[in-house]
Amino acid sequence: MDLLITGTTLVTCDDERRIIEDGAIAIAADRIVAVGKSAELEKAYPDTERMSGRGLAVLPGLINAHTHTILTSLRGTVEDWSGEIIYRYMSPISYTMSEHERGVMAALGCLEAIRSGTTTLVDPFRHVVTYAGAMADTGMRLWLSESCADIDTRKIRFGDYSVDEAFGQAFLDRAQALVEGWHGARNGRVNCQIAAHAPDNCSPAMLAKLLELAGKHGLTRTCHLAQSTGEVASIRERYGLTPAAYLDREGFLSPDLTAAHWTYCTRDDVALLAERGVTLAHCPASSSRRGLHKVPIGWIRDAGARIAIGTDNMSEDMFQAMAIGSIVHRTGRGREAENGTSPTPQEVLDMVTRDAAASVGAGDSIGALAPGMKADLTILDLRSPAMRPIIRLTSNIVHYGHPGLVRSVIVDGEFVMRDGKVLTVDEDALLEEADAVTRAVWDRMIAANPDIAPPPGELRWLNG
Repeated sequence: MDLLITGTTLVTCDDERRIIEDGAIAIAADRIVAVGKSAELEKAYPDTERMSGRGLAVLPGLINAHTHTILTSLRGTVEDWSGEIIYRYMSPISYTMSEHERGVMAALGCLEAIRSGTTTLVDPFRHVVTYAGAMADTGMRLWLSESCADIDTRKIRFGDYSVDEAFGQAFLDRAQALVEGWHGARNGRVNCQIAAHAPDNCSPAMLAKLLELAGKHGLTRTCHLAQSTGEVASIRERYGLTPAAYLDREGFLSPDLTAAHWTYCTRDDVALLAERGVTLAHCPASSSRRGLHKVPIGWIRDAGARIAIGTDNMSEDMFQAMAIGSIVHRTGRGREAENGTSPTPQEVLDMVTRDAAASVGAGDSIGALAPGMKADLTILDLRSPAMRPIIRLTSNIVHYGHPGLVRSVIVDGEFVMRDGKVLTVDEDALLEEADAVTRAVWDRMIAANPDIAPPPGELRWLNG
């Protein structure tokens, strides 16, 4: 698509973090070719189709650095349950789903992401090769990975941490199939990573195989890290180490790794991770649903670690993640040391644009509005009470932005949402099917796992 958007406000997130009033941005095919003042670009591109951006703001497409789209199937349930949810709900429900059901729930996550102004999802999970196509069809930019493990995640809730080589090989086979089938697909819009699920379900042999696979294909890597007290206790019992120290012993920590959460990292862990150049994928909204996120964010920021923001599960709302992330970060730094004002709104916005792009090795192609970058744009309607008065626009977006402001979304030079209408998904049909799928999956999961009871509060469809 060739397009010139004029008369708009550009929040560039470029090297100078410029905000250009009465700005214009020129797109040719899938790239940004010029950014500047409207009068200048109108003269330079007189024959290019024009779109008025008056009353709008154009941002780099938001990048969700860590999410699991099919866990939309848990929305409105486990957030209000006090027990362990990773192995008691998240793992069992993913195995209960059919390929088609996973595709439906993943598409629902993509739809929500688009309506939340997100252009890129980084989604590590299980059986991803079975629903990669459903996600790609929504038009989003994707980094996908199979979260590998060779300790059966369905048995961990019973205290069984035994290594199962066949279980692990099935993951490796799916990871290889995902890379072979999808890395670089759809004009390079879909790419892959190599993922270890978490330290407590990956043996040293599995970590070594994943390092080999990443090296073979030249891919970045991701994993969960110190996300629960159970993980920390398991690694301490088996290896006498913290999860971070265990990964370091196995050579898994390096600048091409993004690790999510770091919730129960020690100060020494944080120093080690920063020294190794590991990026934190921070999911502040998800991790705060049962109380303010406990991550030692002050130590992490003081250590200089790069931080990218994600939503993790049950939501794809990056505005919520930014707003809660700002609160978590400012609380973690301490009011005396930082006076409650660090990070700045621009620093938070960087975490969902520039820093998130760098976390997948794509800082030279997405995450900023600059010539030569991919044409991934989020367009917000500033003619909203939530955005007025406009004194500092970036502050308004980070503190008060919401999905209802998203007017249009462009990915790889093509509209996936225009003037409030998503163009790549039949929304009504998908919403109905997602409801039906979720009901069926929950019923089957509880019937097949007698130890899994519904979380508190009646599931309105359970047993008819």
